[in-house]
Amino acid sequence: MAEKEIINKDVIRAHALENAINHKGMAANGSVLNALFAEGLQKCQIKEVMPILNEVVEHVNALDIEKQKVEFEKIKEKMSKREVRIGLPELPEAEEGKVVMRIAPFPSGPLHIGNTRQLILNDEYTKMYKGKLILVMDDTIGSEAKPIEPEMYKMIPESVDWLGVKYDKKIIYKSDRLEIYYKYAEEMISKGYMYVCSCSQDSFHELKIKGIDCPCRHLPEKEQMIRWKKMFDKKTPPGTFAVRLKTSMQDPDPAFRDRPMFRISDREHAKVKNKYRVWPLLEFSWAIDDHLLGITHIIRGIELMMETQTEKFIWDIFKWPHPQTIHTGLFQIEGVKLSKSKGSSEVRSGEYIGWNDPRLWSLQSLEARGFRPEAIREFILGMGITRTNSVVAVDVLYALNRRYLENSPRLFFVENPKLIHINGCPDFKTLIPLHPSENLGDREVKTKQDFFIPQQDSEMMENVNYRLIHLLNFKSTQISSIKPRDFSFVSKNPDKNLNAKYIQWLPADEDSINDNVFVEIIMPDGSTIKGLGEKAVSKIKVNDTVQFERIGFVRLNKKIKSEEESKSKAKGKKKAKDKEIYEFWFAHP
Repeated sequence: MAEKEIINKDVIRAHALENAINHKGMAANGSVLNALFAEGLQKCQIKEVMPILNEVVEHVNALDIEKQKVEFEKIKEKMSKREVRIGLPELPEAEEGKVVMRIAPFPSGPLHIGNTRQLILNDEYTKMYKGKLILVMDDTIGSEAKPIEPEMYKMIPESVDWLGVKYDKKIIYKSDRLEIYYKYAEEMISKGYMYVCSCSQDSFHELKIKGIDCPCRHLPEKEQMIRWKKMFDKKTPPGTFAVRLKTSMQDPDPAFRDRPMFRISDREHAKVKNKYRVWPLLEFSWAIDDHLLGITHIIRGIELMMETQTEKFIWDIFKWPHPQTIHTGLFQIEGVKLSKSKGSSEVRSGEYIGWNDPRLWSLQSLEARGFRPEAIREFILGMGITRTNSVVAVDVLYALNRRYLENSPRLFFVENPKLIHINGCPDFKTLIPLHPSENLGDREVKTKQDFFIPQQDSEMMENVNYRLIHLLNFKSTQISSIKPRDFSFVSKNPDKNLNAKYIQWLPADEDSINDNVFVEIIMPDGSTIKGLGEKAVSKIKVNDTVQFERIGFVRLNKKIKSEEESKSKAKGKKKAKDKEIYEFWFAHP
């Protein structure tokens, strides 16, 4: 599709109308932008398309919902050939009340934003068809590089609950089902569908590449069963045997040739400890469980197509019906690196502050930063369900979340405060609204001539007019290269003719200075910025989200009591006094 077609106004209008109809007549700019990525919009075109999009959304939102529906019917064919409907396309061969789906996280680390696609799509479909969603903890032994983290047995269900995903009350643990897998493995070995291989990885790889049968493949059933039993004997070292599925060593795809189904591992398991040492691989356990759990539809990433092919091979051996499998493309968020195992190693090493470290983009970190699960759900659904890989701008997620936070109170925060004195400034008692449009009330602020402003603003000041937000106008003058700047009062009310630059501030006179509170903000890159917040910050409750003006949205994580030492002039002794720090986590601008 050519660039002109991608940003065609009718295409944008069709998506805006669809989004408005689905949200009580009000389209969201971020949702519409997200939908345009499915039309082929490129990241480099966002700046070009946004003015058109904003204009279209404003016009659509001015219509009543019935008019929106009429207009949508007229131009819905302008959208791509995907299913045009409110919600998701129909599942193939799905019957209401009979759909059974599953979500299956491996507990090697917390769920992150990338994992939410499968969670939310499965949840949406089971709700759509009044079906059943099963949470399966896919806790086979894993690998040394990707071990199970015991905390995840609790944290993963907590994250799923936070997202609003509704699943069956009984959680299934694969580590509790080993005896079931052994039963089917023995049946398949005894009937010649699997064999126990003693070849080294290197020698088997060479045979596989050449398309030559492994000698172990043709050993008699009795010998195969003897080998199988030896796998459970602790005298048999790991790596001695592996159970392989007899596909074909001449299959056109070398990766599908006699794939491994079981292996030996003596590593301690986080849940069942050393009870088992023979562990199934993903394809085998899922081939069995998808049948026994009655799964009708599977949504999984396109990178697992080989696993799907293997499952189908096993289902055919037992003559079991095939669940419908839908593969989705991979998606990346621009500038965001997602890896459960890499993040886990950094938490264990102490490089990260915990499982909610903002650099993880875990659901715990997103909750701590003030993201709303509704915004994440809208973000995922906006991408639809497609096999095409995609890269989505993080600004899309920010725009969606901003809609849920925009009614938050707006307060003052000054980073690295610098004291200034404004000559000629009268005393003020000013009422400042907590929000420019919402009826959230006001806070009263008393000021004199001393103010704190951000150090960065102080260092960049020129000989021009400035305005302390919501308060007054003043002029900055450089007297000489030696003397500091001089600041003088100009006027109180906003004046466009002054072309004043806006500056954040806090009162710093003797009567008000102690009302300011100490604030630390944990940023998305793990760094911390420090400064002062206004008196109203002290009234914020833990977990509440506010907007620091000219900074962004932040969520109060905790209040920290620390001791600050000061020297007593009278006795020269050190005296401790309490210092309360308000720790916020930064969400986004």
